[in-house]
Amino acid sequence: MIPIKYNVRNLRVRWKTTLMTMAGTALLVGSSCILFGLVDGLEYSLKVSGDPLDIIVLRKGSSSETSGGFEAAKADEVLNVNGIARDEEGKPLAAKELLNIAIAERDNGTHNNVIIRGGQPASRKLRPDFRIVAGRDLVEGRGECIVSRSLARVYKGAQVGGQLNFGEKERYQVVGIFTAGGSAAESEIWADLKDVEKNTGRDGSVSCVQLRAASPEAFEAIQKTLTEDSQFKLAAMPESTYYETQARSSLFLKVAGSLIAVLLTFGAMFAAANTMFAAVKSRTREIGTMRALGFSQWDVLLCFMGESLLLCTLGGLLGLLLTLPLNLLTIETSNFSTFSSVSITFRFGWFVAAVAMTMTIAMGLFGGILPALRAVRQEVISALREL
Repeated sequence: MIPIKYNVRNLRVRWKTTLMTMAGTALLVGSSCILFGLVDGLEYSLKVSGDPLDIIVLRKGSSSETSGGFEAAKADEVLNVNGIARDEEGKPLAAKELLNIAIAERDNGTHNNVIIRGGQPASRKLRPDFRIVAGRDLVEGRGECIVSRSLARVYKGAQVGGQLNFGEKERYQVVGIFTAGGSAAESEIWADLKDVEKNTGRDGSVSCVQLRAASPEAFEAIQKTLTEDSQFKLAAMPESTYYETQARSSLFLKVAGSLIAVLLTFGAMFAAANTMFAAVKSRTREIGTMRALGFSQWDVLLCFMGESLLLCTLGGLLGLLLTLPLNLLTIETSNFSTFSSVSITFRFGWFVAAVAMTMTIAMGLFGGILPALRAVRQEVISALREL
């Protein structure tokens, strides 16, 4: 069998074509990682749920909180249904919430839609890993708000001590910065329910009710009561199901990303094949010499296939290294379900890395197979006579 150091030496000798092929492979792997990392980040932010017993209550027929409003009086009745879990103080883990989409100004002068969520004290306890990381929590009825850390970094006046102005009447004093374990709440601004009602002129209505059932049995009973009882006739669904529905907006990105990755893979395969064809042509006499020394056609085939795999693997590893600094980078994009901005954190997990390296190996195999077959089919005497 031909030693691997022979392949390494040849890659070093042809360092220009080696670097160009590695750069192309790295570009493919890096682009694929960015696309799939973006999709994974979007799905993660929309699927994170605080508890499997959490229920979100909307108007019947509504598919999102921004279009799911119903009467506040009916929401008060929802808060009193049997089976709702209670906190350590004995208060029910249920909250009325009112959402408003407002136009906010970024630090760079551009504008975007953001969600302002008017909630109640229990709203915090119903969010996964909710905690104040700077400043303090808001006080009800004082026109205060808290801002997610990702939004505070990019929006004007969103830091502690700043003031957020939306239109002529809606103003909030920023008193704290929060995180919520990477959930969808990290794309929102939170204020007191009554303040949002007053500022938006929407007294008497809510967007949704968030609650937590005391047990799986209570979960089913609450869901049945809210959906079937003539007193309510509302849509009550597990919070995880609701966010999975919202996450379908990432399907386009996933399909588009997969198609782009496939096209890029084919392009990189041709680049690898071109490099290996050039290597075979320039090393015809070497191939003849190896055959004359007793190396079999199988040895020569493995040699060139191994060289192609090594070349693409090095490029793939380079692409992964180049994308590592983007891991946990947060960007803003649009949620087409709510027509508001959503903060997405790139997530390059083992799955993304495995997909990228699988593509790299495929490039090496399919890009090297034809040149390798050409190498082994050469007649020994003809190869030795090649100038």
